[in-house]
Amino acid sequence: MPTRRDALRLLAGAAAGAAALPARPAAALPAAAAARAWTVTGRSATGLKSFDTTLKTFMQARNVPHASLAVVRKGRLVLARGYNWTADTSFQAGPTSLFRIASLSKPVTATAVLTLVQSGRLSLSAKVAPLLGLATAADSRLGSVTVLHLLQHLGGWDRAVSPDPMFADRAVAAALGVPLPVTQPQIVQYASKRRLDAAPGTRYAYSNYGYLLLGRIIEKVTGLTYADYVQRTVLSPMKIKRMVLARSAKSLRRTGEAPYLSQYTGTTVLDGSGTVVPSPYGGFDIENMAAHGGWLSSAVDLAKFTRIYDAAGVLTSASISKAFARPATGVNADGWYYGLGWMVRPVSGGGRNTWHDGSLPGTSTLMVRRFDGLSWVVLFDQRDDPSGLSYSDIDGLLHKAADAVTSWPTGDLFPTYGL
Repeated sequence: MPTRRDALRLLAGAAAGAAALPARPAAALPAAAAARAWTVTGRSATGLKSFDTTLKTFMQARNVPHASLAVVRKGRLVLARGYNWTADTSFQAGPTSLFRIASLSKPVTATAVLTLVQSGRLSLSAKVAPLLGLATAADSRLGSVTVLHLLQHLGGWDRAVSPDPMFADRAVAAALGVPLPVTQPQIVQYASKRRLDAAPGTRYAYSNYGYLLLGRIIEKVTGLTYADYVQRTVLSPMKIKRMVLARSAKSLRRTGEAPYLSQYTGTTVLDGSGTVVPSPYGGFDIENMAAHGGWLSSAVDLAKFTRIYDAAGVLTSASISKAFARPATGVNADGWYYGLGWMVRPVSGGGRNTWHDGSLPGTSTLMVRRFDGLSWVVLFDQRDDPSGLSYSDIDGLLHKAADAVTSWPTGDLFPTYGL
């Protein structure tokens, strides 16, 4: 039976791309702006037009082909939209279209870890190295890294100092003398032979690798695959059935999944052929990124996921409090910090805003829970374009769109989408 490595070699010509640092600009994005048409799908209400206007202005300024937006107010889905600015009619984004969600996967993983903690199967103070059998000869400090450190990005890996091992496929392959594509165990073996960049618990540094280890811990403790445990314990109780792990190869794109666009190309990491490919398809191996950046989801499904943190259910009240608790270190000068899978900013009056963003070649995403009972999820299938405009601007723009609403609908669209 062909292995995943064999399959990716066969598919590499149709499925490739550059990663965090793209090699070169592509000749041009498909579909000239003059030939594009604006279409909107899904359901909303007249009073929410500010969201439609915001997405149209944002996407047309950057020539973003597709997006999806879901807005929740006081637990009810009030807007579920797909937006399209493209000449290619082979795909039209809708409320249930699947997008790579990138680092919005981290709150999903953190939720799964918290279910293990609240059931007594795992402790936040558990040492990671003995749990996973990690070698500590290269740096004895690795032996003191805990599950809590991983969740809060305090494990000691700093991608500003040492390259992120999740985007170091060729370095991993060369160091271990193995062919591409590399595997998660090989990434762990490679990273464990390198010294930490800081003592565990002393410095906040966002770490994709730390969340890869959390995925491995889930598998070790449960005896299930990471995806199976998440689907059984986190997603199914919320009636979420569309979320699945993404696949790197373009030819393995799921039914209803958005295409991913980038102005950059690079050399595939799916095999050793040296083929230059579109950036979103093969410049990184998304299968290895499952726990930190590997999920596909629709905006409406992620909007339903945010409701886990509204009240006890999948998580107990104590677990929800732990997720948003202030860490021992790592509070930003502006007052926000990274909790357990969520960025957290306390607001006056005792409330809090919590959020996470995500970014990969061909993907830009944002999930927000606001202190006043509003939540939204927006997913784009592009994160760069020749305009040079920021994609993170969507954060402030959506807050303004929400603040402009004077009359909110009272119905709930979640049942419309099986949620």
